[in-house]
Amino acid sequence: MLEHVPHWLGNAMRGLRAGADKLVIAAPELGGGFATIDLCSPAFANGGRLPPRFTADGAGVSPPLLWSEPPAGTTALALIVEDPDAPARQPLVHAVVWSIGADERHLPEGAIAADHAGGGAARDVGRNSYLREGWLPPDPPTGHGPHNYAFQLFALAGPDDPGDSPGRRAMVEAMAGRVLAAGLLIGTYDRGEASQAGRVSPVPLPT
Repeated sequence: MLEHVPHWLGNAMRGLRAGADKLVIAAPELGGGFATIDLCSPAFANGGRLPPRFTADGAGVSPPLLWSEPPAGTTALALIVEDPDAPARQPLVHAVVWSIGADERHLPEGAIAADHAGGGAARDVGRNSYLREGWLPPDPPTGHGPHNYAFQLFALAGPDDPGDSPGRRAMVEAMAGRVLAAGLLIGTYDRGEASQAGRVSPVPLPT
């Protein structure tokens, strides 16, 4: 959809971005000072360009993800993917996945899809910024410059439930005081720019 934004308009909005300080991983409700989970993808390097297959310019499926063992006491994991470079007041939410089993170590390609409040696995896919379940493919405005897509994985302790098909706010409220560790992976994408496969703005874990 945003590929139809004129290049001149996207360029005019280059300075309008939500900001990395508004990512969920930086939310003060979560406390900060987390241990680190190593989060990666076999499809792109940290700070590297997302292959078009995972964007609105391709098949639009979610990329595969892998992660290291979470700390002892982890009862579940949660994933939130956001674009802090969206021309909006808040980062654009591209995916929410809740109740990932503590013993799971990966999400396969295409796993982030509408499951109507629960899929075959224990995990539940929540709502993106378009209020739909599933993966919202990256679709940055033409000429707006590179966008960083923040894949944020959280190891959680203790029982809690944000409800069926949770959105960002419900996730933050449900995770408050429960985060044991977090992982961060950045993929980039842009339209109307020279390829900048290694460009990434630093988004450090909260301390």
